[in-house]
This record gives sequence, C-alpha cells and structure tokens, in this order.
Amino acid sequence: MRPDILNPLFAEVEALKGVGPALARPLAKLGLARAIDVLFHLPVGWIDRKAVDTVEAEDVGRIVTVTVTPVDYRSSAGRGPFRVRATDAAGNYLSLLFFGGKPGWGRKLLPLGTPRTVSGKLDSYGQELQMVHPDHVLDPAEPVDLPERESVYGLSDGLSNKRMAQLAEQALARAPDLPEWIEPSLKAKHDWPGWHEAIARIHADPADAVARERLAYDELFANQLALMLVRASSRRRRGAPLHGDGRLRDRLMLPYAPTGAQARSIAEIEGDLQQAAPMLRLLQGDVGSGKTLVALMALLTAVEAGAQGALLAPTEILARQHYETLSRQLAGLGVTVAILTGRDKGRARESTLMGLADGSIDILIGTHAIFQEAVAYRLLGLAVVDEQHKFGVAQRMMLAQKATVPPHLLVMTATPIPRTLTLSNYGEMDVSRLDEMPPGRQPIETKVMSADRLDEVVEGLGRHLGKGGQAYWVCPLVEESELSDLTAAEARAAALSARFGAKVGLVHGRMKGPEKDAVMAAFQRGDVGVLVATTVIEVGVDVPNATLIVIEGADRFGLAQLHQLRGR
Repeated sequence: MRPDILNPLFAEVEALKGVGPALARPLAKLGLARAIDVLFHLPVGWIDRKAVDTVEAEDVGRIVTVTVTPVDYRSSAGRGPFRVRATDAAGNYLSLLFFGGKPGWGRKLLPLGTPRTVSGKLDSYGQELQMVHPDHVLDPAEPVDLPERESVYGLSDGLSNKRMAQLAEQALARAPDLPEWIEPSLKAKHDWPGWHEAIARIHADPADAVARERLAYDELFANQLALMLVRASSRRRRGAPLHGDGRLRDRLMLPYAPTGAQARSIAEIEGDLQQAAPMLRLLQGDVGSGKTLVALMALLTAVEAGAQGALLAPTEILARQHYETLSRQLAGLGVTVAILTGRDKGRARESTLMGLADGSIDILIGTHAIFQEAVAYRLLGLAVVDEQHKFGVAQRMMLAQKATVPPHLLVMTATPIPRTLTLSNYGEMDVSRLDEMPPGRQPIETKVMSADRLDEVVEGLGRHLGKGGQAYWVCPLVEESELSDLTAAEARAAALSARFGAKVGLVHGRMKGPEKDAVMAAFQRGDVGVLVATTVIEVGVDVPNATLIVIEGADRFGLAQLHQLRGR
C-alpha cells in the first residue's frame, strides 16, 4: 500500500494547473503521466545568462541580458526580418531581429524610446551586433526575477521550456518532506542535503553536483533494496523441481563437443532446475559463445521431466531463426517444437494454442505474443528469455504467470556487463558466464573510418563481394528525414544498388513479415550479397558467409547495440 502522504505526487498530470488535453499529449510523448514523473523529469542542461550594462564584441556567442532603448524600426522586403535598432547605456547599437512577417509583435514588445531588458544570444552580422528573437523582453521597472542560470529540459513538440519549468515547480510543491533514510553519519560525511531540498536544488541549478550526487545515491539505494525484496520473494516461492533423465540430451547430435564454459553452465542450470525454488539465472556470453546450445539443453531437461519450455525472443527474425535451428537439431528426437509470433493468425495460431493447452507441444518459440492472455500452457516448467536487455521485469513476470506454479527462468544476454554492474542490475539473479569460444571462431577486427572516406568503404565492399563474401550495411534510420542528415537505409540501399545492382537487399522493421522473410531467405541463400538494414538485424541473424559489417553513423547507436551488431 502506498502511504497517503505520497498520493498528491501520484495524481494524474492533468491535476497540475494549466494541463489540459492539448498539453497532456506532448507530456505523454515524454512519458510524463503523473506529477511524480514531472518531478523526476530533471533538467538535461542549463543556460548561463551574463548580465551586462553594454554589448561588446567579446560576448558574441554568449547569452547576455542587457537593458536597451529602441530607437528605430526597419522592415525588410519579402520574407526578411523585422529589425528593431536599440542602444545600450553607452550608446552602442544592438539590432533585435524578428522573423515571421509580423512587425506588429516587435513594435508592441519594444516601443520606441522606452527602455526594455532583453536576454538572448548575442551574434554579429558584419560589423553589427544583433540578437535574433530574444528569449525574454521585460520592463526593467517591473520586479521580474530573471535567473543568471536557467534550467533546460528535454521537450517534445508543443511544450516550451518555460512551461516545463512551471510544471516542475508545481510538482515540487506536491512533494512532501519525507523522513530521512540515509544513515546520518554518511549524509554528514558528504554534506548531502535532504531529499526534498536536493530535488529542488537540481531543478533550480542542474550544475549542483552535491544535490545530483544525493539523488543518484537515492536511486542506487532504492534499486538495491528492491532487488533484495525481489530475491527474498523468489526464495520464498515454491516451484516444481525438474529432474531430467538424459534420454533426449544423450541422443542430441552436436557438431562439436561443448566448451568447458558451456559444460559448466549446463551443470549449474541443471542443478537449479532440480530445486523446488524456481531458478532465476542470467547466462552471459559474447555473440557466438554458444548460449543457444546451453538454452537447448535446459529446455530438453524440462521436456524430459514432463514439462513444457518456452523461448522468448526480442524480434520475429530471431524467433524464426531459433525455430529453424532447434527444429533441425531436434529432428528425430520426438520433441514437438512450435512458433508463435504476432504475425501468426487463423487456423495456424489456433492449432498452436490447442497444442500448448493439451501438452502436445513441448517447446514454444516466439516473441512477446507467447505471453498474451489467450496463450495457456498445460505445464510450463521453464522459460528462456533471449537478449535480456530487450525485456523488462514486468514482461518476465507476465511470462512467469503462465504457469500454475512459478516456472524456472533463464535469461540470456550477449551484452558485456562488468561484475559490479551485474551485481547492481541483476542482483536478484545467479550468474553463469560463457568465457570461452567454440573451436573455429575467428577474432573480430574492428576499424573506425571517417564518413569522408565513404568511397573507400564502398570500394572495399566491392572487393569483399568479388571474393564471394557477403556483408551487412547498417543505417540508423529507415528513410530520409528533414530533421536529420543521417543516412537512411532506403537511400543507402538505392545508392549501393546503383553500384552493385540486384546483389543489394533491404530489410527494416516497417516491412511486412513476408517481405522480410523473402529478403532474409535470399541473403541466406547467397542471392543477395549486401543486406542494408536498420537494427532489426541487431540480434540473432546467422549467415556464416557474411563476414563484413559496415555500421554507418555508429555514434548514433548505444554500446549494447554496437556490441550486438559487431557480433553478427
């Protein structure tokens, strides 16, 4: 139960003064649905406003606040700006420019002969100092507090920085003075303020390092407490032990002997499955280290024990690849494998749902569709989540609710996580690591090249294709955008097609399932030599002959994404 003292913070955002349907929409785009969301929507930067008596060339490029007197209006022909010429206390001229074809606005703000305090970025145009669309135009006779440092918030279309600051102020007024939870000597040692003071200070001055440090400690402390509670709850729950007899695993024909790390992880998981407490284990291993084999062994253990297994993949492409791989490996073992994605409809979907309910399907592979409300299992014993960073705790819990008793849970990730971060972020889980590569894996060579050398990259790609190789070319956008100069996948595919013809294929998340399947199948057959894609190929695309990947605009991707792409 939430304490009543916190209820004002958990009110809908419409409870804040001035927030109606029109303003709620841009707030929703930022994920701000309640007053507490607004409170924790902290500034991302700040503007320093330098108060000056006179405008000087040395301040060009800075945000300045100065009192001036308008002396002249000048209108431009056509779409040119409306210009207000003004003088400062020393008689220096400053031009104030207003675009948009509405001179009446500038005349109203800046009447001739009447001093006004203006604040904005000081620029120069030729020998003239100017300020385009001042942020503030104020009457110096009125008591208006213009702070020297102004917080800057993350915004969306329809929401101004000024309005966001006002909403943050309202949310802060709703925040109660909470009892201190940090040990007094630790708080005194770091000279930290109280929680309420810290969050007020960070909204007023984003550069306040002490206040930010206090809030960061609160966040980490709360996270650790939550993990302790989750782990304690997990240990109290009782699941169903899964004792496999090895009859299926012994008949599995493997192309190579498992590495020592794989054998160790398989043994750790088997030991967990035999316990009454549900397993909650993280399997961490680089791309290509053999996580799928470890997961397959765990799933077969569940099937041997008379239960069902589910493998949850983050993308449809990866789900279908897992389905094809496992179906091939399990052929002849009498294990029924099925797939369920959002694309599956009609009789095929109904048949899968019936097979899950009556137990004739042993292993289900799919995307988030496998934990929808209509999906019921006869006896779900093990759930495997591939690419842990793609799924939140809530989604894992939804999958866990699909069993009469809590199922065992194995989550996998290829993202390298340092030990300290593993303990911080996955403290409720036991951890297995695949720190060896199967035989035959080649080391990956990584090169960073400037976008100015794109022609050299294309030439190198041509040589690679000439030797019979295949390649990925990854772009951060699907199509060209007026708001960004990033190369889009569609434009890049067109440019490469002009050079390499039909050997270029394109795949992205907006394409329909059958279209994606056709392009991926052509790439796997070798009919397509270059696959231009967005990060839809980030996880799980397996084409051994594709030994080159070009990541365009690499600075636009996160580290986890780059690591995944690098492992393709």
